[in-house]
Amino acid sequence: MLQAYLNIFAIFALMFLGYYLSYKQWFSNRTADVFSKVVLNLALPFNMFLNITANFSRSEFLSLFSGMIIPLLSIVATFGISLIYRKLAKVTPGRQGTFSTMFTCSNTIFIGLPINLAIFGEKAIPYVLLYYIVNTTFFWTIGIYEIAQDNPDIQHAQVSFHPLVLLKKVFTPALMGFLIGLAWVMTTLPTPSFIQNFGGYLADLTTPLSMFIIGIIVYFSGLKNLRMNRDIVGVLLGRFVISPLIVWALGFVFPVPPLMLSVFIIQSSMPVQNSVPILARNYHADEEFGASSLGYSVLLYMLYIPLLLKLIL
Repeated sequence: MLQAYLNIFAIFALMFLGYYLSYKQWFSNRTADVFSKVVLNLALPFNMFLNITANFSRSEFLSLFSGMIIPLLSIVATFGISLIYRKLAKVTPGRQGTFSTMFTCSNTIFIGLPINLAIFGEKAIPYVLLYYIVNTTFFWTIGIYEIAQDNPDIQHAQVSFHPLVLLKKVFTPALMGFLIGLAWVMTTLPTPSFIQNFGGYLADLTTPLSMFIIGIIVYFSGLKNLRMNRDIVGVLLGRFVISPLIVWALGFVFPVPPLMLSVFIIQSSMPVQNSVPILARNYHADEEFGASSLGYSVLLYMLYIPLLLKLIL
């Protein structure tokens, strides 16, 4: 347990370093964009491929996807509760769709992957990706539609769901690395040493660059600009209480390996998706609400995660 806490502290130290280097003007918003591209298009795909081929056998293949029912049902249930909550709590008009999206969707890669690696090690990576697949699919379909509904000129706003665009959002390089890794496992061929070495160097960039990205985002969101209100409290309740509770309860209905369930609980309790403020701005929704919710969820997560670990480990 102590080692897990120390590993998490190291992860957040990287985030604070990213924040500090942004303050020192080493990093800019453009830097976060570049780091995101490196992580999503290079580091993460190799990370997925190498970990699948190193940690999973052909016999374990089917057990992976049988557990996807828990993320699917939990996200749908959490979204349903968000719709009820925003009516009962009278969430401010003009931010209700953004509220439901943040209430439901997790930051599964830039924070979720490093945290799960710190706690559980590389064995957790395939389970991280399973939750990511469902979370990302929901976010880029229903989630983005909900955000667009906050546009005051919604009758003139158009939300596109072109199949090719959606497939591109879901079938990311990270997912392709995962699928290629699974295909390689099925062949039982050894991974070439060059791929292991070259890919290993890139894979090692995943955690530091991911946390630098979060530090940069928090800095440029501006701590002094964060505004707490009851709607943000509702978002935090969804992220840190309701979503993980639903996953935990589903674990009794659909028995899965303990590690898989623990990873799903951690993934379901992650801070707000870091894309939300950008999308809120693009769709003329409440960008300040999205940015404040993201900032508070990241900062409070540092206090929350030790409590969650004490309950599940």
